[in-house]
Amino acid sequence: MKNLVNIVNSCFDLDFWPSYFKISTTIVISKSNKTLYNSPKVFRPIVLLNTLGKLIERVIGKRLQFYVVSNSFTHQSQLSGLKFKSTLDTGVALTYFIHMGWVKNLSTSFLVFDISQFFPLLNLYLLSLILEKAGFNFYIVQFFSNYLGERKTYYF
Repeated sequence: MKNLVNIVNSCFDLDFWPSYFKISTTIVISKSNKTLYNSPKVFRPIVLLNTLGKLIERVIGKRLQFYVVSNSFTHQSQLSGLKFKSTLDTGVALTYFIHMGWVKNLSTSFLVFDISQFFPLLNLYLLSLILEKAGFNFYIVQFFSNYLGERKTYYF
């Protein structure tokens, strides 16, 4: 575990994410029990990443989340993906917002969407500006610029 922490620290210190970890392989498999395979919806892409890279990314993610939460960089209604937050917390918050709307004789609605496909389209320059404005250390900003840039995937 100590060696893994040393690798993570070195990546941050050098503002560098090895290109080896930026390469993924996408394998497209067909969903079972389909009568026709003439639509993209009947196939499922599976993205494979380097196992060590994924482990290091997990450590980096936990470290980043700790930094973000401990410095109050997230809005108090941000629940998804944060440690010690759950679906139950989200349900309680949503119920509270709906009831507050009812008290004010308002109709309440909400929109839910998945942003996982947003990241390949992320503007790295804008992300750097946001991280700087949020007060992140210069080296962390530089690391994420390198981490997110020049990614490649191969399809099979």
